[in-house]
Amino acid sequence: MVKYEIFTNCFLCFSLKTGFLKWKPDYDSAATEYGKAAVAFKNAKQFDQAREACLREAEAHENNKALFHAAKAYEQAGMMLKEMQRLPEAVQLIEKASMMYLENGTPDTAAIALERAGKLIENVSPEKAVQLYQQAASVFENEERLRQALEMLGKASRLLVRGRRLDEAALSLQKEKSIYKEIENYPTCYKKTIAQVLVHLHRNDYVAAERCVRESYSIPGFNGSEDCAALEQLLEGYDQQDQDQVSEVCNSPLFKYMDNDYAKLGLTLVVPGGGIKKKSPNAAQDKARGPAAVGSHADEEEDEYSGGLC
Repeated sequence: MVKYEIFTNCFLCFSLKTGFLKWKPDYDSAATEYGKAAVAFKNAKQFDQAREACLREAEAHENNKALFHAAKAYEQAGMMLKEMQRLPEAVQLIEKASMMYLENGTPDTAAIALERAGKLIENVSPEKAVQLYQQAASVFENEERLRQALEMLGKASRLLVRGRRLDEAALSLQKEKSIYKEIENYPTCYKKTIAQVLVHLHRNDYVAAERCVRESYSIPGFNGSEDCAALEQLLEGYDQQDQDQVSEVCNSPLFKYMDNDYAKLGLTLVVPGGGIKKKSPNAAQDKARGPAAVGSHADEEEDEYSGGLC
């Protein structure tokens, strides 16, 4: 490896050197050799040297006005940093690569790079991952690749819910729902409405939740659907502070088998004031029978213990 490095450095000195008969450095050859060096260092698991070689390759491509190849080299440098667990620095380089892809006129590759950066940083910095997914969604949307944009927005929405950034989550879900409606995927619109309502109720904003359902009546097939009926029942229970009714709806398969982050919202939803509990069946029967029935229950209990505990 040391011999290879010495040979490469000598070759590069010759490639980049100028003279009387050579007025311009040979950046193309230099980039090629730096690329080979990066691969050799990577295979030897010398990731820091590989990163340095990738950065020099990128610089040579930039000097040669080859932006796409420069971006690829920056992205590779970022991946070397990932191997070294230097994730924030890795993301910075991949972001730089995505900007160069856009400048080069290859937005799809830029969006894919942003998504890759989001996956890298998601467990370390969810806030940064949300930003990267939203940027990727914006690029895909500009290119009218709406399904890919929805995938990125969905990731951002779930991370926002997980981080309890509920105001932003509500806006992100509305964006998703609007695009699903645009591409006429109405059943998914219903699911996004459920997610929106759960988010609004966790924000203690019953008015926004109710408005969300009311506006969804304009979506074909929503009115009269299972989703609509469940949401109406949920809002009724929440408004009447009936915790049993709310819990029954949120434990139904329709809610429990949503994406995990939204299902958790349902399972942890509590009505204002702690809610009221439904009366027991015996209490309901006593009420129907009147005071005499209540008295008979009391007499039975008294007779049971009249002889003492023994």
